[in-house]
Amino acid sequence: MTAATEHLPTGTALDRRVSARRFTLMLVLLLGLVSLASVSVGASDASVQAALADLFAGRAMSDLNRVVLLDIRLPRLVMGILVGAALAVSGVVMQGLFRNPLADPGIVGVSAGASLGAISAIILGSYLPIFIQEWVGNGLIAISAFLGGWASVLILYRVSTRRGQTSVATMLLAGIALGALSGAVSGVLIYMADDQQLRDLTFWGMGSLAGATWIKVMTAAPIILIAVISTQFLARALNGMAMGEAVAHHIGIPVQRSKNLAILAVAAATGAAVAVSGGIGFIGIVVPHLLRLATGPDHHRLLMNSALLGASLLLFADMISRVVVAPAELPIGIVTAILGAPVFLWILLRRHGTMGM
Repeated sequence: MTAATEHLPTGTALDRRVSARRFTLMLVLLLGLVSLASVSVGASDASVQAALADLFAGRAMSDLNRVVLLDIRLPRLVMGILVGAALAVSGVVMQGLFRNPLADPGIVGVSAGASLGAISAIILGSYLPIFIQEWVGNGLIAISAFLGGWASVLILYRVSTRRGQTSVATMLLAGIALGALSGAVSGVLIYMADDQQLRDLTFWGMGSLAGATWIKVMTAAPIILIAVISTQFLARALNGMAMGEAVAHHIGIPVQRSKNLAILAVAAATGAAVAVSGGIGFIGIVVPHLLRLATGPDHHRLLMNSALLGASLLLFADMISRVVVAPAELPIGIVTAILGAPVFLWILLRRHGTMGM
């Protein structure tokens, strides 16, 4: 056997790579189909087919199609893709960081911390000096949510880790405590809100993409894209840490630097997603687990596939929220909870007795 042939992949490894690429391609096609359906579904009579016919014929779009498709449905579509990808990838990173498939930004209190930051910005933002409000502009809620999520992740990691070892039980209990504390402080702030702020916060807290605008998309997109893309460089580190931090260190992985990047990425992605969409649960825990069953635990594939499937599932849930009580809308957080809670219970049943708790 020559030196050149020694480095060629075996038949089994090659088959796995081909299957993995085909699965990723299927997820891309799924996202495309769901995106097309999302733009087409709604209470309005706007037609994607008519808009495309006008485009190819060189005619101007009708006012209805232009407003509904370009100013309402399209930013909602883009926001759904960004938020779904952010929540799913954050779930993958959290589960890899804590080496537990039940870790999730919502369950361990990160989303509650991000919500507290966003609520603080909504209610207390008007008390800031004028020059700060003008300088920050529409990004105040996103920045506040990011800081709240980052603080929650950092506190959670510090509390649950001792001598390089992370306690799953401590992590979950600390997450419950952080969520309760964030909820209590949020309650105090909500008590201070006026009637208009209360209506906005009530609907926002259940999660929705209804308020999507191009301004919100442009505010959240840079934060989410940078966070999601940066997690792709964590794949090797997360694979190594799955065998234990000591083993990861011995094979040359910068463990502490990888942890810091993971914490920062999760805080940024979750904070920005919560800021523009409110509380949407179960995407971050259901998507990674389903993909592990389909393609295995390798984070090189898991991170990218989670972004694709998370975006597709959130768009699908958003379509259900628009159709089931049309012409009104059901908060999307209710839909994801109805779809995700049974899956979460199934995960718990499958892992009963194997979590060491």
